[in-house]
Amino acid sequence: MFGGGGSTQLARVFGIRIGASPGWFVFLFLMIWWLSERFADELPGASNTTTYATAVAGALLFFLSIALHELGHAIVARRNGIGVLGIDLWVFGGLAKLSRDSETPGEEFRVAAAGPAVTLLITLVAILGVLVFSHEDFGDNLAGDVADSSPVLALAAWLALVNAGLLIFNLVPGFPLDGGRIARAIAWKVTGDRHRATRLAGRLGQGFAYILIGFGLYLLANGDAADGIWLGILGWFLAQGARSAVVSSQFAERIEGVTAADLMDAEPVAVPRETTALAAQDEFFLRYRYAWFPVVDAAGLLVGLLREEMVDGALAGGHPTLTADELLKTGEGDEVAVGRDTPLETLLGSEPLRRFGALAVVDADGRLCGVLTLDRVRRALAASV
Repeated sequence: MFGGGGSTQLARVFGIRIGASPGWFVFLFLMIWWLSERFADELPGASNTTTYATAVAGALLFFLSIALHELGHAIVARRNGIGVLGIDLWVFGGLAKLSRDSETPGEEFRVAAAGPAVTLLITLVAILGVLVFSHEDFGDNLAGDVADSSPVLALAAWLALVNAGLLIFNLVPGFPLDGGRIARAIAWKVTGDRHRATRLAGRLGQGFAYILIGFGLYLLANGDAADGIWLGILGWFLAQGARSAVVSSQFAERIEGVTAADLMDAEPVAVPRETTALAAQDEFFLRYRYAWFPVVDAAGLLVGLLREEMVDGALAGGHPTLTADELLKTGEGDEVAVGRDTPLETLLGSEPLRRFGALAVVDADGRLCGVLTLDRVRRALAASV
């Protein structure tokens, strides 16, 4: 759904890091306390230990549902060629952090719809569980109105209701909710204008957020302080996310058409792959004082990225004749290479650009044709404001 901030790693699934913000742990204990009260009414004959264990299971299964929802986004994004940086859980849900935004309406729709599809599946499985374990009226069991329920039935009913609620909420057609992203994909497909579609979904999101805030104020005025404050805060976060999307789309329009080729240094300094560590230090690092240099072969093809610490390590280890080719880290050249036509908007989300401070720009054949520094990107952004 949405979220942010630093997190503590909880697990790693399919190579995807799942973490939680500090506030999530507080919310987890609050949910356990609230569910203990709920399940105490539904399990009157159960011991305090059983009630508490059911509450713990309910809270953990709730967040497992959210994690699976975000995994749905992440796995489909990965299948569409989008890198996944991780998943974070926080007070208001979760966030699958992707390396880039969608590039086509179809890609946007598939990634956005994957999460709700997982939540729908969880809801149906939970409803099936209620149906299997019900011993009285199915509707009463699903609503949790039966006073002699079993722990398994109570958990199934809770998961069915909470996931159904999350599904309906997430499908509201307002950014940054999944429904808003689906609406953006449809508008993008119809209009052919991604930025216009983003503004539409963002304004829908702002409208929904203001409705939530208004309803929260209504509840607060009528004595329901807890729900009122909760809805108000949730609406405020939604409004901020929607407003950010609108502002970002307006900014993206101003930098549209600017590519890596427009910003790069077209006369890059490159290290031939046969250069020794000693020569690289004398002729490149001590002379130019850069932290790294692209390495090329005789045809000008980008081979990799030679960093200063690689050269220093070779010299300190008594291997001054090791060549740049032998010192390269496998695959790192691909990580820092971008095409000439890479949009500035895509470059803004480049993690290697932030980490290394520059990227190698290559042509369609992989030949080095320039170097793009973070400073050049910042100057281009300053000029567009």
